[in-house]
Amino acid sequence: MKKFLIIAVLISSVNLFAQDRTIKVDYNKSAGKLNTMFKECIGAGRANEGLRADWQQQLTMVKKECDFKYIRFHGLLSDDMAVYREDSKGNPEYNYQYVDVLFDFILSLKMKPFVELGFMPNALASGKETIFWWKGNVTPPKDYKKWEDLIRNLTQHFAERYGTEEVKTWYFEVWNEPNLTPGFWTGTQAEYFKLYDYAARGIKAVNKDFRVGGPATAGAGWVPETIEFAAKNNVPLDFISTHTYGVNQGYLDEFGTSGTVLSPDQNSISGDVINSRKQITNSVKPDLELHYTEWSSSYTPADPIHDSYHSAAYILQKLKQVGNAATSMSYWVFTDIFEEAGPRFTPFHGGFGLLNTQGIKKPAYFSYSLLNKLGETELQNQDTSSWAAKNKKGDVQLLFWDFTNTHPGEKMWNQTYYVKDLPSKEKGKVKIEIDGLQKGKYILEIYKVGYKSNDAYADYLAMNKPSQLTRDQVNSIKAKNNGVPVATEKITIDSKGTFSKELKINENDVVLFNLIKQ
Repeated sequence: MKKFLIIAVLISSVNLFAQDRTIKVDYNKSAGKLNTMFKECIGAGRANEGLRADWQQQLTMVKKECDFKYIRFHGLLSDDMAVYREDSKGNPEYNYQYVDVLFDFILSLKMKPFVELGFMPNALASGKETIFWWKGNVTPPKDYKKWEDLIRNLTQHFAERYGTEEVKTWYFEVWNEPNLTPGFWTGTQAEYFKLYDYAARGIKAVNKDFRVGGPATAGAGWVPETIEFAAKNNVPLDFISTHTYGVNQGYLDEFGTSGTVLSPDQNSISGDVINSRKQITNSVKPDLELHYTEWSSSYTPADPIHDSYHSAAYILQKLKQVGNAATSMSYWVFTDIFEEAGPRFTPFHGGFGLLNTQGIKKPAYFSYSLLNKLGETELQNQDTSSWAAKNKKGDVQLLFWDFTNTHPGEKMWNQTYYVKDLPSKEKGKVKIEIDGLQKGKYILEIYKVGYKSNDAYADYLAMNKPSQLTRDQVNSIKAKNNGVPVATEKITIDSKGTFSKELKINENDVVLFNLIKQ
């Protein structure tokens, strides 16, 4: 009898975690145009890195396969971009040759810059405090009028080179995370607002329709304060921008030495975004756009969750939870060509990127490339961990996933947990049913991301984590993690118009069904 009770308890506990799930949609029941806030913007490390050939090659691929519209990065005004100096009499000298190379390339891809105005050119800075290996100056300007003149001159240059109508489609964001003092800003909140005021005036002096916003804060900070300042002082404010990350501690740890723990809060990330939207709605400027210009599971480029297969489902879960609250959600960042802590010495080091330095696609990359396969019309869908869509050709896409936070909690850092081989457990079956389809022949493509499926880090672990990868090793990992369908089937839909399929799913699996009308 005791043995029977033990077996019964075990069965019930397994069923508790491995519950079957049904996703049912109808081709004829539209939910409207698909909200593509997930691919409006993507992050990159700093402007100077964008002059590298490998960075540009990677962005070309990312644009083609993920179709991000805007790109944002630090350091546009830092000295390695050679933008500003002064002559012996203290007169400003402006130079945009490096900026032009970068912006010409971005626009050649049919992308647009989300222009972050920072950091301070050393010749214009009031102090010597810097951040990062590449020494971005984080002090206020020694002369706010010269700061305004620089921003106006730069904006005028953009208008002349790219045309007023083009620049009207850009965003100008003043600084980065000024609430992290002394990290990103040695001044006070009042001094940041002064910096913002002068920059906004410089931009609007060129064209009143050019868009400027901020405060680009860490941890969703200063949103009501920024709106109140702008309204009270009649300062232009066209959008709110801020940041959020999914770990519990701090906001700045470029070396990953303090350790991070993935938040167990189911509403991490999305809770901040939804709250920011409420703050805007309840303000005197209730219609402002909301741009989360940085977000990720973790704020450090030394966190192995970024390399782990867990990230793919995590990204999709958070984007789905955000819904319509944000105008854009800019993932930080597209590539591990990223030198805040200096050049990195190993091919997988927990970097922020969707791609590693060699251009190997991490599981996180496929979250975005699969999202980009969704059609332009969303279908009504009650399942909270999936998107259903269709396109004008009659194709139907169903992207679904399981997100399970398997992290053991405060007793272990991400840096210890996600570097291990972490087999995924079964989570039951998913039954798919799509009604209302046109009669005829279809091709079903099935894509999958999960443990050892488009899981480059698992292959790297299997190689015993070499500190350097040979060309053959890089090519081998790329070939195994290329994102092609794991299965292709021929399907015939009869007059009933119903497609159904059942499959097993594991923790943190991501699956796309692409039903292509022939």
